Amino acid sequence: MAAVKTIAVIGAGIMGRGIAHAAAVGGYRTILEDLLPGALRKAETEIRSNLDKAVELGKVSSPDADAAFQRLEYAGSVDEAAREADLVIEAVPEEMESKIEIFTLLDKICRPTTILASNTSSLSITEIASVSYRARKCVGMHFFNPVHKMKLLEVVRALETDDDTLATAVEVGKRMGKEVVVIKESPGFITSRINAMIGNEAFYMLQEGIASAADIDKALKLGLNHPMGPFELVDLVGLDTRLNILEYLHKSLGEKYRPAPLLVQYVKAGRLGRKSGRGVFEYPEAVLPRAAEIQPAKR
Repeated sequence: MAAVKTIAVIGAGIMGRGIAHAAAVGGYRTILEDLLPGALRKAETEIRSNLDKAVELGKVSSPDADAAFQRLEYAGSVDEAAREADLVIEAVPEEMESKIEIFTLLDKICRPTTILASNTSSLSITEIASVSYRARKCVGMHFFNPVHKMKLLEVVRALETDDDTLATAVEVGKRMGKEVVVIKESPGFITSRINAMIGNEAFYMLQEGIASAADIDKALKLGLNHPMGPFELVDLVGLDTRLNILEYLHKSLGEKYRPAPLLVQYVKAGRLGRKSGRGVFEYPEAVLPRAAEIQPAKR
């Protein structure tokens, strides 16, 4: 099993900064990269706040929180972040073109022994890895939002992922405090495949006027014991991200994953969820970032 001391995280959005938080708490030197200085500043502030909250709740000691924060570094380029890393986790928008672009660049920058991981929630790790000369050292590490709270990590084995890479990804996940499940690559893995279908059906029900969004959420929380309703959840993860997942699953698995027209309409209207201040529900209290910092998934 490869020894991992330094982890680079590419992309300081919601998922990237959460992964960096978990890596630092896990004891790793962690380098968080983003091209936008504002994104890095926001990430640093949010990670500090979340660590302070964990101390307040008694989940981590104050010295351990401070030590984790000191293990964090910030970089304004992929080259700067990834050159010394033993493991690189990309957390760019859920769009194949972007992920392939990052993996192509990482393959040139990183040492031959460096493991490349994608935080994709549904896309093919095999396809992403095919652009590199180290397909055996490529793996999926699907974290869940909010990363510093959610316990699950799906580790996805692609066609050519070797045993050492898989074991290393599992060990890193455990050190981050995650419960790890190992999956043979399949479109949508476990959670995204099921969750996309539930969320899509909820949009069809809303479109048909069967019930209000609030009542659909209430029914699933109280009747099926879901911690969040499907509309609360899609507003959290981003309607554009969910749409990209559904389009990929529709292409890969067939008609049952065709995106609901209402979801498509919301995305076209810019109703992307919490990050834009409005999705299925409205968030008037949200402090909205500049448009350049929202970074919706590419269409």
